[in-house]
Amino acid sequence: MKNILLIGSTGFSGFQVLKELLKKGYVVTAITRNTSTLNLEDDNLKIVEGNILNPLFLKAVLENQEAVINCLGIGGKGNGKPNTLLSDSTRILVDIMEKSKTKRLITMSNIGAGDSEQFQPLIFRKFILPYFMKWLKVIIEDKNRMEPIIMNSQLNWTIVRCPNIIEKPAKNRINPTLEGKSLKLTITNEDLSWFIVNQLESIEFLKKAPSIS
Repeated sequence: MKNILLIGSTGFSGFQVLKELLKKGYVVTAITRNTSTLNLEDDNLKIVEGNILNPLFLKAVLENQEAVINCLGIGGKGNGKPNTLLSDSTRILVDIMEKSKTKRLITMSNIGAGDSEQFQPLIFRKFILPYFMKWLKVIIEDKNRMEPIIMNSQLNWTIVRCPNIIEKPAKNRINPTLEGKSLKLTITNEDLSWFIVNQLESIEFLKKAPSIS
């Protein structure tokens, strides 16, 4: 596997994933809304400007790609208002991928989405999240719309559910879990990026949604 399409390449984690991909020798096509926001040059990097909600654009850019990594976010905490960017764009992407030769999809999500909600302390789910972290609640709600679209598809998917992502040196120890065992509150951006890129050559979490920390 060599040619990778990266969505969300200018985000906090997406940019780190991009650097990890290039470090490992992948040929990357990075989608951005504005090419001036991605200040990185590499012989193996192609930057394309476009709208991920445009099916014709996505179909064209998927040509000759072997896998897609989706790190799309709404930008930090967003504005706290409900939105459907992730679920809407995922629905379009999955539909196009199912009709193409590109079947491998790795997507970032959040711990708290889907059945990983039970991994969070009761006080967080019932009190802190709805009253003090409404911005995160909105994000998880759209991830809850996004994840089933992927899980019910015919793609070879992996959904990586993340805790709080911090900018610290890599610890080089990652705990992926499907049952919430020994799950911590954070992960470094470098460790997260390593794990995501590593899934390109791994089948351990094929059609699974590990929570990592």
